[in-house]
Amino acid sequence: MMKSRGKDIMGKVVVSEETGRKFGVIGDMNFISESGELLSLVLVEPTRHVSDLTLERDEANRLLVPFSSVKSVGDFVIISEKEIV
Repeated sequence: MMKSRGKDIMGKVVVSEETGRKFGVIGDMNFISESGELLSLVLVEPTRHVSDLTLERDEANRLLVPFSSVKSVGDFVIISEKEIV
């Protein structure tokens, strides 16, 4: 399995696995610096479809996509809408 570097994920479009809808672009990532565990992806340039999701916001009011919902990373970041709680 090929590993992705953090900078390779930046700027990729987030797409739903279930519907194919686009939600926005990855602008940043939140992680635990001690362990390197990735917690969430910060969504920038959100589309109108984001309102259908129940995403948390950070202190800067940016939308956060939980990394646990990410299914694959390639040309797009594919997420499962069902796994966003």
